[in-house]
Amino acid sequence: MKIRPENTDDIQAIHHINTQAFGRVKEAELADALRACGAAVLSLVAEEKEEIVGHALFSPVRIETGAEEARGLGLGPIAVLPEYQRQGIGSALMETGLAMCREAGHPFVVLVGHASYYPRFGFERASHYGLRMPFEVPDEAFMVIALQPGALENIQGVVHFHPAFDEVE
Repeated sequence: MKIRPENTDDIQAIHHINTQAFGRVKEAELADALRACGAAVLSLVAEEKEEIVGHALFSPVRIETGAEEARGLGLGPIAVLPEYQRQGIGSALMETGLAMCREAGHPFVVLVGHASYYPRFGFERASHYGLRMPFEVPDEAFMVIALQPGALENIQGVVHFHPAFDEVE
């Protein structure tokens, strides 16, 4: 298996992966919208025997802290074709993506996802750092990971994902 940045030839496969993995088009349309407006900071694909079988996308987030803003990344969507799930592909996408984001100097990554899956990569409840969403999400599902030492010190506030998240219904 190979993890690499997406290219324009991958767009149709990425749309298919997200639609199949989530059983709806919302996440596929979100990936398309983030890419179209230049907000796909890092978009990776997993390739198995020359077939694109997984995808992970990181986009900008901002935290309103009151007096100023902090900026980091949000993860989502992340998806693997159903027939390739539970084979380590999602983990490889996650580990590679986080390493690349860390290496690029991004301070933190937030996500909304399964509370039993993401802690294995170092994600913690965002509420432990005083972070919250502008709408209701289960506390255990809203998570964050610091990619740089001290990145989450003294940054309490409301996390806002890129506006494309609001535009895709």
